[in-house]
Amino acid sequence: MPSDQPARLSVAPMMDWTDRHCRYLHRLMSGRVWLYTEMVTAAALIHGDAGRLLAHHPAEHPVVLQLGGADPGQLAQAARLGARAGFDEINLNVGCPSDRVQSGTFGACLMREPALVADCVAAMRDAVPDRPVTVKCRIGVDDQDPAQALPQFLRHIAAAGCERVIIHARKAWLKGLSPKENREIPPLDHDLVRRMRVAFPELAIEINGGIRTLEDAAALLREGFAGVMIGRTAYHDPAAILPGIDPLLGGAPGRDAEATVLAMLDYIEAERAAGTPLNHITRHMLGLFNGRPGARRWRQSLSEGATRPGAGPELVAAALAHVTRRRAA
Repeated sequence: MPSDQPARLSVAPMMDWTDRHCRYLHRLMSGRVWLYTEMVTAAALIHGDAGRLLAHHPAEHPVVLQLGGADPGQLAQAARLGARAGFDEINLNVGCPSDRVQSGTFGACLMREPALVADCVAAMRDAVPDRPVTVKCRIGVDDQDPAQALPQFLRHIAAAGCERVIIHARKAWLKGLSPKENREIPPLDHDLVRRMRVAFPELAIEINGGIRTLEDAAALLREGFAGVMIGRTAYHDPAAILPGIDPLLGGAPGRDAEATVLAMLDYIEAERAAGTPLNHITRHMLGLFNGRPGARRWRQSLSEGATRPGAGPELVAAALAHVTRRRAA
């Protein structure tokens, strides 16, 4: 790991999951975890509702804007918008295998075009010289040999000035596998990413894919990785991951699940007053008590009640009682 790059842990950007309400929840549980937006296309930012797409709470920092696209000019413009909105870092998605991304010829498709990715990185860096521009990629796509394709890709983006790359240690299969299957079926190759960490000492390399416990993350940091990115486990079972991140990085423990729910109540009240439906927030809270007595009643109360007209923080407080009563008993 480059000596001037502190180790970090992050929650992966996940479409339809890591919206601003999810990120606020996760920040309450860890002060040091790095948070990412869902992928936002450069075209959507330029031609759509940039204010809505870039909305985030001041408490979220450090927070990264992840962009999708393949046009250097558009990406530069989108990066400027992200920097003006206050994001701490701008990240380029070179890993998403969804049909929508493939139809736009970006995301994981760009693993085949390292020179174009380098042009995109260079344009974004020129546009926002005061923000880090990073890349999240796969080890390859389709019939590529990752042992050849990945180092070639990394050489191009490093030459363009990229200093940090997050590598999802699986191939992406653009034909024949769904996005969900692409997260599970292609075999993990952490050893290849390990070799890239040694081969590219100038890059801060983070590893992503198949990391499900803090113990796994800590072991990878001890190996010398610049960071570890955790995805679905951090979302579905946040209390098992997020409160322990700060101690791993030298800080005090984060909030546990009960304290997090109580801390969310004021946020929920403010968001409800602004017109946000309750279920837009509580859908991210369903997994807070996984494996705990009362967890099923907690999920049931939120799932059934959060869509009712007028539902607000009182519903969440009442749902919490199902868990705390069982714990006390």
